[in-house]
Amino acid sequence: MPALTTTSDGFLLHGEPLRIISGALHYFRVHPDQWTDRLRKARLMGLNSVETYLPWNLHQPDPDGPLVLDGFLDLPRFLQLACDEGLHVLLRPGPFICAEWDEGGLPAWLTADPDIRLRSSDPRFTKSVDRYLDLLLPPLLPYMAASGGPVIAVQLENEYGAYGEDAPYLKHLADSLRSRGVEELLFTCDQADPAHLAAGGLPGVLATSTFGSRVEQCLGRLREHQPEGPLMCAEFWIGWFDRWGGPHHVRDAADAAADLDRLLSAGASVNIYMFHGGTNFGFTNGANHKHAYEPTVTSYDYDAALTECGDPGPKYHAFREVIARHAPVPDEPAPEPGPKLPPATVRLDQRAPLLPYAGAATDPVRGDDPLTMDRLGHRTGYALYRTTVAASGDGLLHFAGGAGDRAQVFLDGAPVGVLERERHDETLPVRLPRPGATLEVLVENMGGVNYGPRIGAPKGLLGPVSFDGTVLRGWECRPLPLDDLAAVPFAPADEATTAVPAFHRGTFEVDVPADTFLALPGWTKGQAWVNGFHLGRYWNRGPQRTLYVPSPVLRPGTNEVVLLELHGTTAARALLTDTPDLGPENTW
Repeated sequence: MPALTTTSDGFLLHGEPLRIISGALHYFRVHPDQWTDRLRKARLMGLNSVETYLPWNLHQPDPDGPLVLDGFLDLPRFLQLACDEGLHVLLRPGPFICAEWDEGGLPAWLTADPDIRLRSSDPRFTKSVDRYLDLLLPPLLPYMAASGGPVIAVQLENEYGAYGEDAPYLKHLADSLRSRGVEELLFTCDQADPAHLAAGGLPGVLATSTFGSRVEQCLGRLREHQPEGPLMCAEFWIGWFDRWGGPHHVRDAADAAADLDRLLSAGASVNIYMFHGGTNFGFTNGANHKHAYEPTVTSYDYDAALTECGDPGPKYHAFREVIARHAPVPDEPAPEPGPKLPPATVRLDQRAPLLPYAGAATDPVRGDDPLTMDRLGHRTGYALYRTTVAASGDGLLHFAGGAGDRAQVFLDGAPVGVLERERHDETLPVRLPRPGATLEVLVENMGGVNYGPRIGAPKGLLGPVSFDGTVLRGWECRPLPLDDLAAVPFAPADEATTAVPAFHRGTFEVDVPADTFLALPGWTKGQAWVNGFHLGRYWNRGPQRTLYVPSPVLRPGTNEVVLLELHGTTAARALLTDTPDLGPENTW
C-alpha cells in the first residue's frame, strides 16, 4: 500500500491528513554543492515538499552504457538531502519532461531515429523506456516512502493531453513502474482544459492540473473531470522562461501571492513552478518551435521565489506570508542573500583562432554532401563543414533545408554571412575570391526543441549546398568537441580587435570564493567557461546580459575565464559583477 493515499477531497500520508505545499527544484540545474542550501530555503519558506523532473538524456547518454548518477546527476544524494531536511519529494521521471530542456529530456540517440513514434505505445519507444527504468529504479527504490524515504508520489509522462491520445502507452508506463517496485501514488498532470485532461489521464491514476491564474475556473475544470479526490495544481506558474531576442519575463509578486492564497483557500494542494529555477549550464537549454524556432536562454531564473543564484526574491517573502495563513512555517528568520565577489575586470590576453583548431581537433568524416550532426554522432555544440568551390565571382550559395540551427559561412577564412533557422534562411549572396576557394560552415546547435511534434529535429547542415545551381561535393565534416579545452593552443594577444571566431583566455584572483556574475560588454556571441566549468551561452541579442558563476566553481587564488567568441569583440575584457542583469522586463 502506498504511503500517500487519497480521500474524497484530500491526501493522507501514513493515515494522517497532508496538504502538499511543494516547490519545483531541478537538481540538474543547480550545482550539487548548493543543493543543501536550496533545500533548506525551501523548508524555511514553508514548503513541505519539493518536486523535480529527471532528465533521461543526461542520465542515459548512451543506450548501451551505464546509468549516470554522479555530480549534477547524483539523484540519490539529492533525495537523501531532501529527506534530511524533512521534505517530501514528488518525482517526475517522464520519460518526456519538457522543462525547457534540450529535446524535452529525450535522449538524442532515440530522437535521431525518424522511424520511432516518440511518446507512444510504439514497441521501439516503450522498449527503450523500459531499459531506462531497469537501470534507474533499483538505486531509487530505497528512497521511496514505502522504504522510509522521501518520495511520496511519481508522475506518469508530462502534460500528455497536449501531445497525444494513447491510453495503452500511459498504461504501459504505469505497469512498468509498478512491476519494478514503485508502490507510491501515481499521478498525471495536464493543462486545465477538458480535452487535455481527458487525453492525458488514466483510470485509477490521480489527475492534477497546471495553470498560473484563473484559479477557481481551473480547479473547477479539474473537479468536473475528476469528481472525487484531491484538488492539486501540479505546476502553479509564478513566472516564465525567456528566449533569445525576447524580454525577461516577470510576474508581480503580489499578484502571484494572491493566486497562491486562492489555491490554498480552496483546500487544494500545490506545486510552485518554479520555487528555484537555476541555470541551463553548458548545452542543456531547450527551444520552442511553433511558427519559428525560438531557443531558450542560459538562465532559468524563471522569476522564481529564489533567484538564479539562490537569493530570496520578492515572491519568497510574499509566499511565506501566504503559506503561514494555511500551514505551519518554521519559526526561524527568512534567509538573507548570499555573499558576492567584489566587482572586478578580467583581461583576456590570450587567444587561439577557432577554425584552425577545429580543423585539427578531430579527423574529418567525408561525404559527397554534408552530414547532419546526428550522423556525425555529435548532437550538441558545433560542427565544422569544409569543401572547395571551383567557380569564382558573384553568386548565390543555397543551403537546401537550411541549417540547424545557426550557420556562419567563411570563404578562405573570411566571414561572409550567417544563416539562422529562426529566420528560415537558406540562401546567401557571396563573392568567391578565386577558383578553388575554401568554403567553411560552422553550425551551432542552439538547443533541441522541447515541446510539440518537432522534438528530434536534425541539427547541422540539413541538405546539399550549391553555388549558382551547381551542387558542391566532397565535404569534410567535423564535430567540434568542447568537453576539454586543455589542448587549445593559446598564445599572447594584443588589444587589437578580431572579427574571426576565436578562443580567449584570462585569469583573475579570488580571496574567498562567492557567487558572481560574468558580464561581457562588447562581446557578440559564444560560450563561457570558468575553471573548465561550462557556464553556457552568451549573446548580445539579449535579453540576458550576465552569466551566473556559482561559488563552488571558484577557488582561492588564480581562476581562469575562457570564452569562445564566434564573431568579435570591441575590447578583450570581461567584468565580474555582484548583480545579475537578465534584461528588460516584461510583466505578465
